[in-house]
Amino acid sequence: MAKAVFQKNQKVWVESVGAWATIDRIVPIWAKGFDEPVRVTYDVGLGREFHAHELRPEDRVEDADGAMPGEGWRLMRAKNKWQQEGDCAHHPFPGTYPIVVTDEADWGGWRTPGAEYDRDPNKMERQARLIASAPRLRAIARELVAMVSEAPEDAPPAVAELARRAAIIERYVEEVPAAAVVAPQRESDAA
Repeated sequence: MAKAVFQKNQKVWVESVGAWATIDRIVPIWAKGFDEPVRVTYDVGLGREFHAHELRPEDRVEDADGAMPGEGWRLMRAKNKWQQEGDCAHHPFPGTYPIVVTDEADWGGWRTPGAEYDRDPNKMERQARLIASAPRLRAIARELVAMVSEAPEDAPPAVAELARRAAIIERYVEEVPAAAVVAPQRESDAA
């Protein structure tokens, strides 16, 4: 059965036309007796539908330091609105809670519910530091993979195994989730 490779509104290079386009629709092709589509094509607004092998996703753009745009994640503290400072003296930073900001404009990112923070503030503080450090940890993992891939025969087995595991995680992070393909309603189902 076929799965969608690209998602709606994703920018792709159409090789046969030599132009950039945006996927307008994912078109599943059904066959009688199958529960899933047998083929998936993509309508990009160029007059015909294209197969996945005719399209190429937009390349990732990296900053000069090798970080992905927007990965300047940082840990900030917000005022605790749901408790008085005296009520949370057992917190690591009484009167505040951590926020991981993932946008240059100081919004977007990770926050914790107040009740969950109060239940285990040390755990939430650790999670916040881990999330804020994730882009830097990812950069280290990418460097490890690149270093081992340059000379795999020279890498010690333990380092090669770490690079292999890091490459699996990198593929998972970069994987674009397939768009949910909704089956068109059949006449027999409508009745």
